[in-house]
Amino acid sequence: MTGDIMVKHDEAAHRFVVQLEGHAAFLAYRTSGTELDFYHTVVPEAFRGRGIAERVVGAGFEYAKANRLTVKPTCPYISGAYLKRHPEDAPLVRG
Repeated sequence: MTGDIMVKHDEAAHRFVVQLEGHAAFLAYRTSGTELDFYHTVVPEAFRGRGIAERVVGAGFEYAKANRLTVKPTCPYISGAYLKRHPEDAPLVRG
């Protein structure tokens, strides 16, 4: 299922979103200057375990990288599991 996932950046709502059969999975963020606070990742229970959270968070990190922003990973999923699996994104994290 992860191959056909299209992550959209909803700047007005401060989210990276995937639509899933009438449900939404998303990464919510707050901005402060050149920093993005990735504070909440949501995947509906029926869609968990399919790599969807990883895709929306990855899209957030790609956006940060492309726009020369830093990331504050206050969401436990990001600060724990995601960054352990994706150490290449660690340089974007504000120390």
